[in-house]
Amino acid sequence: MIRRLVVAAGAAVVPAVGARVLLRRGADRLLDAPRVLPEEAALGPELDALGGEVVRLRSRDGLRLSGRWLPAGRARKDWSPDPYEGILLLHGWSGSVAPDAVEFGPFLRRTAGVLALDFRGHGESDPSPTTFGLREIEDVAGALAWFGERGIRRIAIFGTSMGGITALAATVVLGDGTLPAADAEPDAPAAPTEAPRPTIVAIVAESVPPDLPVAIRNRLKRPMTGPLRGPVSRHLWTAVAQRLGADPRATEPIRVIGLIDVPVLLIHGGADETVPLEASQRLLAAAGGNVEQWVVPGAGHSRAHAQDARAYEERVTTFLRSALAGAREPEAILPATQARKPARKRVRRVVND
Repeated sequence: MIRRLVVAAGAAVVPAVGARVLLRRGADRLLDAPRVLPEEAALGPELDALGGEVVRLRSRDGLRLSGRWLPAGRARKDWSPDPYEGILLLHGWSGSVAPDAVEFGPFLRRTAGVLALDFRGHGESDPSPTTFGLREIEDVAGALAWFGERGIRRIAIFGTSMGGITALAATVVLGDGTLPAADAEPDAPAAPTEAPRPTIVAIVAESVPPDLPVAIRNRLKRPMTGPLRGPVSRHLWTAVAQRLGADPRATEPIRVIGLIDVPVLLIHGGADETVPLEASQRLLAAAGGNVEQWVVPGAGHSRAHAQDARAYEERVTTFLRSALAGAREPEAILPATQARKPARKRVRRVVND
């Protein structure tokens, strides 16, 4: 779908009036993400096999959102899911959350219950421009309220591409929930709740660009724009900001990642052509010591799980369980003599397996 944005890239080589028109059209394409992708039509049987419950909730600014709740699986020898814990699953640009629910839901729910959320303007959620995290933060706030109303105290956020961008931005803008006074918003929400919100204890973010122009620049056809791809992508985001009356670049990952205190696992494909590995490492360089990166050789954009499902599930599961267990109150779960040790502090590093 984003390939149609290539038409807008021609703005760099046409007269100024035509360039402005094409940039506006390109901006409209970015803001108007397809609600459902064609390949989702075949997912019915797999969604039925997942089970769970289709849920409706409100974003903090009042939009109606759709999602699917997947209760946690049964206790196993190596892990007992806690009913007070959950995972928020956030999808990328275009389409609903259904493909991600089918791909990631089965292994994520072995750790905790999973809320797979359709962003605004996607799936069955209310119409709205797609803002690459800027306003999707309000959707995360609504999901946090939904968790809180159900007594869930601790959550982790798992997001791919735009979902990862939003996970990082939301944790900074909304706060991780550990400092209620500091994290409180000065403006009253449109859909208030008196239920206590859960604490965000960890983030897994795959295929996240350091800045928004990177994700568009590398989708533009080289013969059409050549060395002008950089300026074209920047002008395109300026046009997006003008159309929205607010700039999504204000909450892009490289601006916020250094402010995050919870453990973060950045996953990146070694063969990602949309967000090259060197761009991801630039994001890592701006992060704090609680952020680690895992590089999956040969994986494309948001395709690390497809490249090596077994290693992916083991790595993500270990990371999430360590963070959730470290955030629990030992005396409320185990006798004092069996209390879990706090999760060890994570060191920023690049791992190539």
